[in-house]
Amino acid sequence: MSIYDYKATLENGESYKLDKYKGKIMVIVNTATKCGFAPQFEELEKIYKQFKDSGLVVLGFPSNQFKQELDSSQAAAEACRTTYGVTFLMHEINDVNGKGELPLFSYLKDNAPGAIGKSIKWNFTKFLVKQDGEVAKRYAPKTDPEKNDSRYRRTITIAKVKRRFRQEYRGRFFNSMILLIKIN
Repeated sequence: MSIYDYKATLENGESYKLDKYKGKIMVIVNTATKCGFAPQFEELEKIYKQFKDSGLVVLGFPSNQFKQELDSSQAAAEACRTTYGVTFLMHEINDVNGKGELPLFSYLKDNAPGAIGKSIKWNFTKFLVKQDGEVAKRYAPKTDPEKNDSRYRRTITIAKVKRRFRQEYRGRFFNSMILLIKIN
């Protein structure tokens, strides 16, 4: 099974398959609007706006498993829009651990376990999925989307259907994912 076989449900109840993102870079984040890491919404939005035309999508998946989310998916999504200016897709509130966890998160955790096991320890755990559907990296909640690491991590060459571009990145999260995008 690949990531493209999984379904997701938006905050408005509309379901879709992740295969609509084939060929795109996905950043999948478990979120909570009342979490101390919630200011990361602004950073996620900034990166989404900056790179969406180059094939990056950010997908927010609220969870109340850590008791830091509003009561409804619609209220959580609205809070993200009004408080943090979020325009990327927000989904229904789901569990990210345990018997009732969203199957997508089972897949993500199996393919990118954390430093201390598979379970998600807190809100704002982030998963980077490459264009081919491979789960490339898991980032801890405290990893700030815009902070740089001083060392060079690696280079990913990205093939796109309509155009190709190469992406070089440094750091832990988005700067480790996207520092430069060069259109060939």
